[in-house]
Amino acid sequence: MIPAAKSMDPMAKKVFQQPIKGDTRSKPKAPPKPKGGGGKVNPEAFQRPIPGQSLTAAPKSRPYERPPEISDPEDALRYHLTRLNNVDALETVVAVLQKGIDVKTLTTGILRAGQADGIHGIDISLGIASAIHEYITTVADEVGIDYETGFEADAGEEDDKEMALVETMLGDMDDSEPEMEAEQVVAEAEPQMEMDLGKPEAAPRGLMARA
Repeated sequence: MIPAAKSMDPMAKKVFQQPIKGDTRSKPKAPPKPKGGGGKVNPEAFQRPIPGQSLTAAPKSRPYERPPEISDPEDALRYHLTRLNNVDALETVVAVLQKGIDVKTLTTGILRAGQADGIHGIDISLGIASAIHEYITTVADEVGIDYETGFEADAGEEDDKEMALVETMLGDMDDSEPEMEAEQVVAEAEPQMEMDLGKPEAAPRGLMARA
């Protein structure tokens, strides 16, 4: 039977670890510390989604993966207007508009929240977006606050396009020849209208000719 190894006496261990006088051998270096914060791991590195993470959840476990609760546009519009017709909701809407968020962005956020919660689909959102946009603008007008509809940039781009088109048409008119008088136009068109009939063809003869 092999006897168990005895532990070294603490005093002997301390003497054993002391360097020997006249020893020129280099002492072992400590292992280098990893770079980036002294070995500390960045917690944000584990907050990102990993590849295939969406496939780890059970199918149809998300509300937007299941059939929507509302399929009628009128019911969906009634659902959103009922939620907006609340003191707390109206105060939030007014506060968001006062911070510079336009009505178009706010309407899109409300409808996307309904889609994420599985209330209705994107087709319903496209159908009732204008009604919710008009409701929010009416509330803002009643309160008397300054707001942006979200279509100002589109209107400016359309005005620029129309102005460029008008300038192009005016430039073409300046470069074109002066208009011809009506009599001259008719005189030039008459020869073209005349048809060169030529000599009439002789009537067919024979047994197969028509009477």
